[in-house]
Amino acid sequence: MDFLLLIETSTKVCSVALSREGKIIGITEENNPDYSHSKQLTVFIRKVVDEAGISIDDLDSVAVSRGPGSYTGLRIGTSVAKGLCYALNIPLISVDTLKAMTIMMLNSPKARQKKEKDVLFCPMIDARRMEVYNAVYDHGLKEIKPVSADVVDNNTFRKLLKDNVVWFFGDGAAKCRPVIRSANAYFCDDVLPSAAGMAPPAYENYLKKNFVNTAYFEPFYLKDFVAEKSKVKGLSD
Repeated sequence: MDFLLLIETSTKVCSVALSREGKIIGITEENNPDYSHSKQLTVFIRKVVDEAGISIDDLDSVAVSRGPGSYTGLRIGTSVAKGLCYALNIPLISVDTLKAMTIMMLNSPKARQKKEKDVLFCPMIDARRMEVYNAVYDHGLKEIKPVSADVVDNNTFRKLLKDNVVWFFGDGAAKCRPVIRSANAYFCDDVLPSAAGMAPPAYENYLKKNFVNTAYFEPFYLKDFVAEKSKVKGLSD
């Protein structure tokens, strides 16, 4: 049996799943606005492993969502994933966050209703203000628009929307709805990053032995981390 632990912490969603030969056999996740991943992650890992009736030692690999997304969230997920790989002497796999989100969308009832060749999928992760991390994929997960951080206005996706129906989804899609004005633009509010979407690409990488270097792997932040000025008096001077 090939047991893979899947860790997704790129946004406010803390999600952990366990797959066996590429199929999800357990998942625990929570959408928490307080970003309490550091408290939840190891608890969720223990929960999915225990509920599957296996031991941590039975894991064959750990897959982590590589981003883009929250700097702190990605750091937490990566640190825990690396720690497990070192302790268990097993390989580390990285999975593109936006592609895993698209897999979730492709499996949703809304997407299954529209399988025309001209339907595209645009996962969006909130990057504050009107900026979002995004990419565009087709039904075969071919990248039509590469991953980027964009300040979205009515012109951002104009060319794609001219000839294609585009599904926008993720926690960055809602704020873009008022400015993306097109009859070809569709929005889905209930597809967020989840470890469940990581299972197919993680298992494919496992079979192909496409592992990352545990020591040197870094998440795909896309943007440099910018620390906010402290609001506590005396700490911002």
